[in-house]
Amino acid sequence: MISIDLALRLHAAGVRWQPRSGDQFTILAPELTGEIFTISDMMIEAHEFPTGTVLGFNGTTEWALDSVAQDDALWLPREDQLRTMLGGTFRSLAAAQAFYRVTTSSLSGGELTFEADSADEAYGQALLALIGSGLHG
Repeated sequence: MISIDLALRLHAAGVRWQPRSGDQFTILAPELTGEIFTISDMMIEAHEFPTGTVLGFNGTTEWALDSVAQDDALWLPREDQLRTMLGGTFRSLAAAQAFYRVTTSSLSGGELTFEADSADEAYGQALLALIGSGLHG
């Protein structure tokens, strides 16, 4: 799972979320620090309204939370979602003893590499660089 810091930077860079079953998110509120939620057809559903998307908590699992506006939730994209967003710039993922390396193509036609403790964090760093380069639309 990517760090909250990287998720915040991706959101600030313009990465947008269409909530789907299996997606993970957190709510940026002091009383919920560190809580990770997963959208599930049974427990948390995305409800579309003219005013925006609301994530509804069904049942009694989330005792004090009936729903939250999507704008108040921070998406924590998975490895496969980050790789998909990299699109045709993605070249490879390699695992070393202490880190993962993602390689992408660069604007100049060369390659860029991004290393992190987890594959999804390396993918997220690559996506952030891609957005910053103007190649991501």
